[in-house]
Amino acid sequence: MRRRNVNILLTGTASDSHTWNLVYLQLFLEELGHRVHNLGPCVPDDLLAGVCADRDPDLVVVSSVNGHGYRDGLGAVRALRARGLTVPVVIGGKLGVAGEADPRQRGRLLDAGFDAVFDDGDVGRLRSYLGSLPRARVRAGAGATACFAAGADAMAGAEAGVMAGARGRAVA
Repeated sequence: MRRRNVNILLTGTASDSHTWNLVYLQLFLEELGHRVHNLGPCVPDDLLAGVCADRDPDLVVVSSVNGHGYRDGLGAVRALRARGLTVPVVIGGKLGVAGEADPRQRGRLLDAGFDAVFDDGDVGRLRSYLGSLPRARVRAGAGATACFAAGADAMAGAEAGVMAGARGRAVA
C-alpha cells in the first residue's frame, strides 16, 4: 500500500478531557505514514479554528470518548466552516451517550460540514478513508521540528485556555 503522507491536525473536542485516545490515534496515523499535529484534549472551537487557519492541514481528525462528540463536534465544524475553512474534517469515537450509533446524528454532523463520521472503534473505515485522500501538498519549511514546536505551542495555549476557563477568567 502506498503511503499518502497527509498533514493531519488531530484534536479532542471542547469537553473531552481524554488523552490516551489521542495518543493512540496519533501513533496509528503516524504508523500509516502521515504527519500528525496533536492539539490534545479539551480544545475550544476558536482555538481549533485558529490553529487550523494557521497550520493549513490536509485533514482535521476530531476524536471523542466522553459521549459528547455529537454536540461538541457540531460546534467545532461550524467554527471551522464559519471561518471559510474548507479542509476535510472527520469525527469519530463515542459520539452520543446512548451507547448506540444514531443515524440522525450522523446525518446532522455531515450536513454541518463533516466529510466523514466514524463509529467508535471503526479503524478499518478510517484507514480506507485515509487511503482515498490525495497526496499532501509540499510546504516550504514544514519540517518535523517546526510541526512539533507548533504543536507544543498550541498545547500550551489550549491548557492555558482550559485553566483560565476553569478559574472563570479570560486569557489575554
